[in-house]
Amino acid sequence: MAMGEFSHIPVLLGECVDNLEIKPDGIYVDGTVGGGGHSGAILRKLGEGGLLIGIDRDAEAIEAAGTGLESVLRETGSGARFELVHDNFANIARICKDRGIDAVDGILLDLGVSSHQFDTPERGFSYRFDAPLDMRMNREDKITAADVVNNYSERELADIIFRFGEERWAKRIAAFIVERRKKEPVRTTFQLVDIIKAAIPKAARQEGGHPAKRTFQAIRIEVNGELDDLANAIEDAVELLKPSGVLEIITFHSLEEGIVKKLFKKAENPCECPPEFPVCVCGKKPLGRMTTRHGISATSEELEANPRAASAKLRVFKKF
Repeated sequence: MAMGEFSHIPVLLGECVDNLEIKPDGIYVDGTVGGGGHSGAILRKLGEGGLLIGIDRDAEAIEAAGTGLESVLRETGSGARFELVHDNFANIARICKDRGIDAVDGILLDLGVSSHQFDTPERGFSYRFDAPLDMRMNREDKITAADVVNNYSERELADIIFRFGEERWAKRIAAFIVERRKKEPVRTTFQLVDIIKAAIPKAARQEGGHPAKRTFQAIRIEVNGELDDLANAIEDAVELLKPSGVLEIITFHSLEEGIVKKLFKKAENPCECPPEFPVCVCGKKPLGRMTTRHGISATSEELEANPRAASAKLRVFKKF
């Protein structure tokens, strides 16, 4: 697939734009620019003095987004600006500081893997294609899925498959991987799929979709350090917001959602005093509030057009 063919249907697009409450002269950060769908919609709302910073770990995404966003500016003639950064959104504070930006009006994080990454076989993200075990969002990173599968101990494999994949057969899958790699390294996605299918009892394979789904998710999260990056980024992002600034995060599974809910609640109520204290003495004040208490899910119309939006949930935090 050529660079210019990078495609990703942005989920919850209208909801994201509406909740950002975009100011024409504001500064906005899309921490996961992908194919530029969300960024393009934000850029269309910006005018003279407006700035969009788009961040992505994937160099192919940066190149594709640049082409699309240039087209938006030519179409609108708004005088807005954008800058794309090949980096990790976990570094959002440094990225802004390097550009002399102390505070921003809004931040969007659309988590997980893009459709382009899933649908490009050689990236090794999908159990649907036979390809080298890679799964790196940033191809410049050193650790691949093959490194995890072939070098982690049985205990380490079981732990990440259970914690990051919520896979009840994690210990058995880890044992089967270790036994298989004694003969030869596990190098491809289909080899790993075969191992997982052999490890999970036949009756259990009929439940909950593809039997490799949870293990592939777990290994991908481990390769890319996704959950640690998310936790670090949320605290920095809240700090970076201007008063009335908005942080939006789209999650796709319960692990991401749990981190977002926990840290948004902490920002709402950062008090560390013991519950038996009658009044707060730690001095930590609420930083803002969640404006979408239960999250926003895709409409039936969106799901019909983009089934991959089924697990998406948008949560919004607005700073005081």
